[in-house]
Amino acid sequence: MTISHVERDGGTIAYEVHGDGPLVVLSHGMGENRRTFRHLIPLLVEAGYRVASVDVRGHGDSSPHWPSYAPAEVGADLLAVVRTLGGPATLVGSSSSAAAVVFAAGDAPDLVNGVVQVSPFVAELKPNLVMRAAQAAVLRSPRLFGMFHRTLFPAARPADDAAYRKEMVARLRGRMDAVRGVVAPVAPHWTARAGDVRQPVLVLMGTKDPDFKDPGAEARAARRLFATAEARMIGDSGHYPHADQPEATAAQLVEFLAATSHA
Repeated sequence: MTISHVERDGGTIAYEVHGDGPLVVLSHGMGENRRTFRHLIPLLVEAGYRVASVDVRGHGDSSPHWPSYAPAEVGADLLAVVRTLGGPATLVGSSSSAAAVVFAAGDAPDLVNGVVQVSPFVAELKPNLVMRAAQAAVLRSPRLFGMFHRTLFPAARPADDAAYRKEMVARLRGRMDAVRGVVAPVAPHWTARAGDVRQPVLVLMGTKDPDFKDPGAEARAARRLFATAEARMIGDSGHYPHADQPEATAAQLVEFLAATSHA
């Protein structure tokens, strides 16, 4: 495995590249790192794609502390990777990164063939007092975040899930400001920029995603925000379908990529 870095104002963004073919850039959610895609990447490479998995600013092997973690900035980081590798690319954003890929697609349509949102949040969460207190604790403790992360796999989990989570928690020590930063409320919300996206969009959601009362309704709400979009559900999957159902997720992605990467 070779880790590369792209210079940004405020630090460096780490990424690794596998395979050859049309470019696909993968961006993870809060607290995770690029290894969340470890089971998806070989399937996309086998299907004929060059896959770049990125450590979001503040996470993994990217620089630890940044002045801003707003989705517009994360989106700009993804575009910097695309420019370095030679675009255009299809951008895949998981959870909090699902917002970032919208900003990137709207800001640089010449560099983005299509957008995939995995488990996007359409509405800003408004927890009650008890939930706010619990959320504050989780977002300050790597150990508590690891415990929370485990709950996002209600139906299935990878065989190496425990080892991945142990590594993830260790990498979060001294970096919880980034975890809080990527999910902090910011204006404009990505939904305000969705109308700027003219590329094809695919929304993927696990049928058992515990972050949503009705995952299907959330997926459809996201789809309706775009000019050209479709929503597809991954059965028996939680918040990270690329991790708990990589084969089913890859099948949906490959079908979408066949249209967007050759457009």
